[in-house]
Amino acid sequence: MKLRLGTRGSALAKTQSGLVADWLRALGAEVEMIAIKTTGDRLSELHQPIEGKGIFTKELDEALFDGRIDLAVHSMKDLPSEIPRGLEIAAVPEREDARDVLITRERVPLAELRSGAAVGTGSPRRAGQLRALRPDLRCVEARGNVDTRIRKLSEGAWDAIVLARAGLRRLGRDGEATQVLEVSEMIPAVAPGARAITTRQGEPIAPVRSLDHPPTRAAVLCERRILRDLEGGCRAPVAAHARLAGGTIALAAAVMTLDGATVIRVDREGPAADPERLGEEAAAALLARGAAAVVAAARQSA
Repeated sequence: MKLRLGTRGSALAKTQSGLVADWLRALGAEVEMIAIKTTGDRLSELHQPIEGKGIFTKELDEALFDGRIDLAVHSMKDLPSEIPRGLEIAAVPEREDARDVLITRERVPLAELRSGAAVGTGSPRRAGQLRALRPDLRCVEARGNVDTRIRKLSEGAWDAIVLARAGLRRLGRDGEATQVLEVSEMIPAVAPGARAITTRQGEPIAPVRSLDHPPTRAAVLCERRILRDLEGGCRAPVAAHARLAGGTIALAAAVMTLDGATVIRVDREGPAADPERLGEEAAAALLARGAAAVVAAARQSA
């Protein structure tokens, strides 16, 4: 069986898509990787604000619809809460560590950063939680891919940066992390470290479906339901982390103001058999405590 696999062209995207291609080849498929530049990639290259639904997925979706590719590999965090009709998530492979990491120029942990230190991040979620932990730090807008941000850090643009551990691992740069930020300190974004393999609906491709990891699928379904119910986009200060233990999902979720002065957090547990229900309940609890106003204010500030 020959499969045409669509991927974004960045180093990180090609690395994670290459892993999927290798898994499929091990299952007997012949795989051709096809790089497709997305709107999000173009904006990133121009250092423009990255806003809107599906800006990292639209061109890959179109390639699926017109038959140029048979499957696409996405970072799950880039997928809109509702994928286009006619496509489906055929598999969600086991995800990497979802936590964030801190890289500091002086190799000191968060608690030892000097007062007034500049931390580079393009994420309102990270900025809000950093300021909640250390109100004396300055969060400075940072753009570019992983390599660019680490280079700018070494050149003195910032004193520290926060990145996803999964991305560092896939690029073989995990050893450059100064500190892994625990979920108790910084709740990750929705579905970091998880990949989604999308195909045209109704076209079962057995090798692809065999890559599905049910515990990861359940966790990301739970997290994505929160984002959907809060009507948060990729720039919304929404955090959610679900972890399966036996037949139970433990969920931590939060929204926060950009200055970190307000953090609304809920912790819930529920049956793994109904992950979206747990996400729905957590979102309702956040909304009852004023999450909608926090998300709206952050969107307006951005």
